[in-house]
Amino acid sequence: MTQVKEKRFVAHFEDMPQRIGREIVIDGNRIAVFRLLDDRVKAIGGVCPHTHGPLAEGIVSGEFVYCPLHEFKVSLLDGKVQEPDNGCVATYDTLVEDGQVFVIV
Repeated sequence: MTQVKEKRFVAHFEDMPQRIGREIVIDGNRIAVFRLLDDRVKAIGGVCPHTHGPLAEGIVSGEFVYCPLHEFKVSLLDGKVQEPDNGCVATYDTLVEDGQVFVIV
């Protein structure tokens, strides 16, 4: 069975500061959304797989976010935790359209 995807509004693009995460909840799933320095918008699962820290509150460096609780380094591109730690979080496609940011779920 093919699952129909839909876009969900996150915020107006100009209201999203670069490198500052924003947490949204869609269908009970916590999602962390980030605007990178080059204005790409990335969305990943919002909970660290290690201690369940809120990734939206993490520090962004390049294409990575550091969990605020134990500094697990998570890729904003593929959701993988970087070595020496391991694990991963979900990733979501994003869309910026007419100044509005959407996550595709």
